[in-house]
Amino acid sequence: MTGIHWSEMVFAGATFLVLTVYHAYWVHQLHRSPFQTYQGLARHLRHMWVESVMKDKRDILSVQTLRNSIMACSFLASTAIIIGLGLLSFIFKPEHIAEIPFDPAQIFSHMRALFLAKILLLILHFFFAFFSFTLAIRYFNQMNFMINVPVDCEPMLTPKFVSKTLDLGMTHYTLGMRSYYLAAVVTLWLFGPQWMFLGSLILVAVLYRLDHCCYIDYSAAVCDIKKKEQVQE
Repeated sequence: MTGIHWSEMVFAGATFLVLTVYHAYWVHQLHRSPFQTYQGLARHLRHMWVESVMKDKRDILSVQTLRNSIMACSFLASTAIIIGLGLLSFIFKPEHIAEIPFDPAQIFSHMRALFLAKILLLILHFFFAFFSFTLAIRYFNQMNFMINVPVDCEPMLTPKFVSKTLDLGMTHYTLGMRSYYLAAVVTLWLFGPQWMFLGSLILVAVLYRLDHCCYIDYSAAVCDIKKKEQVQE
């Protein structure tokens, strides 16, 4: 057993730094210029959708839309827990190591504990994805009841309040998808720290394209919730 190679520490730290800096920048952009990100733009449009559904009482549309989201979350949660439990089975049954299509001696040449730590980190990503998607299902189920309650029956169930519940569900959905994306980087770590660092750079480039969009001015929109809230105040 030899010590951990310096490349494991250097590339692991560089990967963590790259992913942390990007997501910190993304969160900052989401709060400072939300309409320059797809997450902020989608949140704004969801608020408008909730207000439209509750105002026009389009019950069937709301139920069908939320049902599609619940089905997607159910599939992704099931996939995450199956992969996570499969990796646990791999850890607790060493005879499965002989079935992998590459030489395990190259992986265990540095330290067996490091390889197990990589697998455990990968398991944590899929378990986190499972809990994120199940929480998203919870909020979507609540939305099925809340969005169909007439506003006159319960003053607290305003479009703003219902939209926040929907935002919580979509936030957990986003966190679950991020866990899937980051799990791909951790998987590359099994083949070497250099591959992990290269994968993190490619992932950041892809996420930037997915997370950001051109600036869209909604100041002249007819159905702008922020303007309506200011008028009511």
